[in-house]
Amino acid sequence: MLPKLKKKSEVTVPLVPAWHPDFRNFERLPDIKVVRTAFYINGIAIVVVLIMAFWLGYRQYQLHDLNRQVADWQRQIDRDRKISTVAIAQYKKFQIEAARVNEVETFIKSKPLFSEILLHLAETLPASVALDGLDFRDVVFNLRGTVRGTPDLASGYASNYLQQLKSDAVFSEKFSEITLAGLNPNPQSGRLQFEIKLTLKEIKKP
Repeated sequence: MLPKLKKKSEVTVPLVPAWHPDFRNFERLPDIKVVRTAFYINGIAIVVVLIMAFWLGYRQYQLHDLNRQVADWQRQIDRDRKISTVAIAQYKKFQIEAARVNEVETFIKSKPLFSEILLHLAETLPASVALDGLDFRDVVFNLRGTVRGTPDLASGYASNYLQQLKSDAVFSEKFSEITLAGLNPNPQSGRLQFEIKLTLKEIKKP
């Protein structure tokens, strides 16, 4: 059998000072590290530059997209501006015409209907008075009638009827003045005929 190989005995170096002075300048010696410190610095700087470039590129893309949207909106505004201008002009014209129509309608509604006046006259007509005719011109109603009875009594009936018209709530609201325009006997029948003038309240015409 082969003799067992003996392990080399561990050599121990005695900690003794160097036999000559060390004149090496460590600051001027080259860097013998496997990964140099400058590599880390340059790597970090490159990463920072890439991040900034990516961020600037993304912001530039956002700005470009926003400009594109603004341009699209501006084209839509320019396209719809003519239609909008025409619509606004038509709406203003409609407002003017609507105001005129409302004024005319208000004026017409403010004037009493001839039928309403005639019906109210018939409802409130005394037994001693007979209506012969009714004229409506502009703002004046001319009421003509005949009073039954003797001339002495007839004049009193006509005066009472005039006061009745003046005190009537409906007529006092619609008419500003109610006056006796004429009171004369009819030569054929001998009865007293009267004419009463009813003036509408002033209405501002459109």
